[in-house]
Amino acid sequence: MSAHESMEHAEHAEHASGSNKKIALLIAVLALFLAISETLGKGAQTESLSKNVQASNLWAFFQAKTIRRTVVLTASEQGKLTLAGTTDEALKPVLQKQVEDWAKTAQRYRSEPETGEGTEQLAEKAKHAEHERDEATAKYHHFELASAAFQIGIVLASATIITGMLALAYVSGMLTIAGLIVTALGLWWPHLVHLH
Repeated sequence: MSAHESMEHAEHAEHASGSNKKIALLIAVLALFLAISETLGKGAQTESLSKNVQASNLWAFFQAKTIRRTVVLTASEQGKLTLAGTTDEALKPVLQKQVEDWAKTAQRYRSEPETGEGTEQLAEKAKHAEHERDEATAKYHHFELASAAFQIGIVLASATIITGMLALAYVSGMLTIAGLIVTALGLWWPHLVHLH
């Protein structure tokens, strides 16, 4: 091998070594972005599950209050019928007070702003929890898609080192950009693109 050929071979090896360092850096950056998107995804998934349980509990409480209210309203209506049919003047004020108490209880079951446990307030809370659940679920789907892009990017960048095909590194770079865009959408605009 001539000196000229040895120098060309050394320059080529040095160039390949420099490319491999850049690819290794790309892999490290992709791994960082993957860790971030996975962490965000797990957090969003946990929040989605938590808000789903909260909404279910609030709707169950709403149903229980609705049943109680219905029972009290039925008792009140029955009391009105009993009151209308009674001839005992001593019993009329007692029945009237009981009917009024039942009506107040039924009204309290419907709306109780001071405790937030009337059916109106419970329905609003449950709808809010459902909205937060849907928001977290949308974020989760974005972060999962971004994680997939980063994982595929890592595989392609690794394949670049083995095969020497720089086109794979460019595709890996494009997947990195796509993953970052989808992560940003998940963070700030999870409903802009519908993914599920």
